[in-house]
Amino acid sequence: MPYTIDRHFPGASFAEIDTRTRAALQAGGFGVLTEIDVQATMKKKLDRDMPAYRILGACNPGMAWEAIGMEPKVGAMLPCNVILREVADGVEVSAIDPVASMQAIDNPALLGVAAQVRTMLADVVAAI
Repeated sequence: MPYTIDRHFPGASFAEIDTRTRAALQAGGFGVLTEIDVQATMKKKLDRDMPAYRILGACNPGMAWEAIGMEPKVGAMLPCNVILREVADGVEVSAIDPVASMQAIDNPALLGVAAQVRTMLADVVAAI
């Protein structure tokens, strides 16, 4: 089973796809709780250059509430990460597949919530 939901945007700029991704997340009921600029961090910490790479920690509050209610330690796996990365011919967006990540937790009810979130994230990625 793939562990990410991916979409490639040939010829697109990183800034454009960042804006479109944030808009699609918001329209899909997700908020961005965390943001890591990996490119800037690697430059600052290691003095290494790399293509643009950003991790957005996205959360749908209702789904998170439901998941935490079923399995309090699931917070160690939240929020759902969405990455944007510059590739040779454009930008690639990848969202974690919550079903794949929740396989580590022995709770069948939680997999139902994860399946709903997977569908929601797939819709977000398709809407970018």
